[in-house]
Amino acid sequence: MTQVSINGEPYEPAAGESIRDLVEARTGKPVTEGPLGIAVAQDGAVVPRSRWAETPVAGSIEIVTAVQGG
Repeated sequence: MTQVSINGEPYEPAAGESIRDLVEARTGKPVTEGPLGIAVAQDGAVVPRSRWAETPVAGSIEIVTAVQGG
């Protein structure tokens, strides 16, 4: 099995799980419901939201959420 980590924590993806599936499971809402304030990087490269559905969960993934305020 390939080693996968999400924000530095070990993770075992389901067969065929995409980044979109992962984000929807973590946020509890469909990606299509407007802006989420979330960015995803895989192995250090940002994955555009338009490619989340086709990008499998693999390697090292960082999910970053924008937070309002300062």
